[in-house]
Amino acid sequence: MAMEQVALDVAGALWQSGAVVFDERHPITFKSGIVSPVYVDNRRLPFHPTQWRVIIEGFSGLIRHLPAAPAVIAGVETAGIPHSAALAYALKIPSVYVRKQPKDHGTKNRVEGGSVTDQPVILIEDMVTTGDSSLSAVNALRESGAQVTHCLAIVTYGFDETFAAFARAEVQLATLTDFTLIMQSGRAGGFITDAEADIMRAWLRDPRGWSATR
Repeated sequence: MAMEQVALDVAGALWQSGAVVFDERHPITFKSGIVSPVYVDNRRLPFHPTQWRVIIEGFSGLIRHLPAAPAVIAGVETAGIPHSAALAYALKIPSVYVRKQPKDHGTKNRVEGGSVTDQPVILIEDMVTTGDSSLSAVNALRESGAQVTHCLAIVTYGFDETFAAFARAEVQLATLTDFTLIMQSGRAGGFITDAEADIMRAWLRDPRGWSATR
């Protein structure tokens, strides 16, 4: 299946599973301070196996298009772990996960599950906002000896600063779908109105300034 069709299917699966939440009256505030009327909660996907399968198969397709196959698949604590573990199981590839912070007892590792030394590792994320947590996980993997050049995510908000941060870290970010397709899919499926789609577009044009215009 062409990746263009996969992107459309993933966008639809996100709406069907209730992962995309639009609420202009009760916007959420990201850790970065950005206020948003739309939120993608990919933690809902495992509760909807039909839609989740679309995501896992989409990730499998992305990996097949990479120049080299990974030896290990890593997920970021906590939301990235279900997707990375399911993907690794489907592909019969070892998986690990990366803690946001090391434990204050025991081995105090951030990378858990097995050795990644000298291994090409793909990092799996559910959602990338500014990229801070993803790139922190990349650093932890590299400090453990892994070779990390790619991060795959279900979706990102597409902020310029996000792609700039990944470029500085020499990590290529690839996503299964994007917000343009999510808006199109939401409107076509009757999940949002034309007016609500316009609000989403306005927010995407100026995410940091959007709340000041309300």
